[in-house]
Amino acid sequence: MRTYVGHQQAVSTEDFVELALGTPVELWLGVEGESEMERAARMDAARDILADNPSLPDDVSRVAAEAIEAFAPELFNVVPLTAPKAARRQPRRNGVAA
Repeated sequence: MRTYVGHQQAVSTEDFVELALGTPVELWLGVEGESEMERAARMDAARDILADNPSLPDDVSRVAAEAIEAFAPELFNVVPLTAPKAARRQPRRNGVAA
């Protein structure tokens, strides 16, 4: 099965995420071994993108939920838990014994 985001084919999971976000995943997650200067530049770029696109976090959450629903629907099959039954207690009598 082929997956498309817009008019572009996503060949891998990384492609899908990058196309859905509109930015490379590494921008948000970083890369192993990056220097403090590289990290600071990456964080500045991320802040600029978030300032220009304030709905991006909500969009990312929606895309992630849609992907989970499409590829792992059983994760959304929520079954309510029943509360454990409280131990039966004898009614308390507040009177004075005769």
